[in-house]
Amino acid sequence: MWDFEHPPLDQELASRYKIDWMLPSECADQLASGAADIGLVPIAALATIPRLRVLPGCTIASKGRVRSLLLVHRERQSLDTLRSVAADTASRTTLAYTRILFHKWGNPDVAFLPMAADLDAMLERADAAIVIGDPALMALEERANRYERGGEELVYHDLAEEWHTLTGLPFVSAVWCATAWGGVLDEDINTDFIRSRDHGLQNIEALAAEWSQRMPLSEQTIRTYLSSNIHYVLDDECLEGMRGFFREAADAGVLPRYEFDLAAQLTRAPSSLR
Repeated sequence: MWDFEHPPLDQELASRYKIDWMLPSECADQLASGAADIGLVPIAALATIPRLRVLPGCTIASKGRVRSLLLVHRERQSLDTLRSVAADTASRTTLAYTRILFHKWGNPDVAFLPMAADLDAMLERADAAIVIGDPALMALEERANRYERGGEELVYHDLAEEWHTLTGLPFVSAVWCATAWGGVLDEDINTDFIRSRDHGLQNIEALAAEWSQRMPLSEQTIRTYLSSNIHYVLDDECLEGMRGFFREAADAGVLPRYEFDLAAQLTRAPSSLR
């Protein structure tokens, strides 16, 4: 989102796009209802919301460790004996990935309990917790302090790393989507988003400095996260990762069967967007 928030292009883009900020799961709902034309949505939404078309080029993915998607449980319990998981509902796709992983871990019937992202409260109610985004990064930063306070050893599973280990595929979290009403996607829209992504990658240092003032995380933590943990290009490997996710999700009964074909989507993307 660099160009949408920083000069010299922010004013030009503001004249063509109206930006609303919300969780990715809420973005999907806005697209489904017709309240928005473009949104950064969890990829699981593609299997459940008709008419979504993927904008090529940009993604939020990880090809190894991501650090912002964690499954946390007490050391005395193994993955195949967990009975319940308190789940941060910020990302439907992360929940879908985790359900697939539990099938692979031999525990397909574990119960998921929706909760706000508070690790202590989650572990009081359930055997394990899923924390996503900033709360996950902060949980890792506080790991040593938490052990000193409570004396309880916890295991922190990086869900993207677990997925890559078991499948060999990248963990694709979200893509930019538009609602499809016929026609061909305006190339200017693709250009705007890809150019903004590239300018953001060129300004990692500025972003680390900016966000370290907004969050209780060091510049180094944020710099590493933005430059090493997140992959932003919807390349062939990520497209295969998406196809693999949908296959695994259907086989596990987590999502309805969905055949992802980016080329077919591009021929049916919208020609007019607000």
